[in-house]
Amino acid sequence: METHVKFMKEAYKEAVKAYKENEVPVGCVLVQGGKIIARAHNKKEQLNSVIEHAEIQVIQKASKKTKSWRLEECDLYVTLQPCMMCSGAIYQSRIKNVYFGATQKTDYFKFSDLNWYPNVVGGILADECQNLLLKFFKEKRGE
Repeated sequence: METHVKFMKEAYKEAVKAYKENEVPVGCVLVQGGKIIARAHNKKEQLNSVIEHAEIQVIQKASKKTKSWRLEECDLYVTLQPCMMCSGAIYQSRIKNVYFGATQKTDYFKFSDLNWYPNVVGGILADECQNLLLKFFKEKRGE
């Protein structure tokens, strides 16, 4: 569990970058062989693109670095449970394990009818991740 916290802290640093850039504070890192090979945070507003979620960006960076879309030996650490779009990209890239912090209301990793799906573990640094998101949206709403 200590290793998971270490990598989630790195994802959290990316979420803080997003927060400072006035983006929804979600960050992630992709780990292969115990080393971070890619890191990213949300840039939807900055790039004016609906697909610029942290997970999509990190998958693209890692695929470019490894020269493969197959990321079978990689683990993803993300501060918020992935959305439907990102879950699909994670599934397609064959990421082995997904670790997330804060939980969303919907679980998009219900791939029980498919022949393969990633191992998913939630709740790592959940309070910190959730509090950063809550702070961001309270500020946005003027609360």
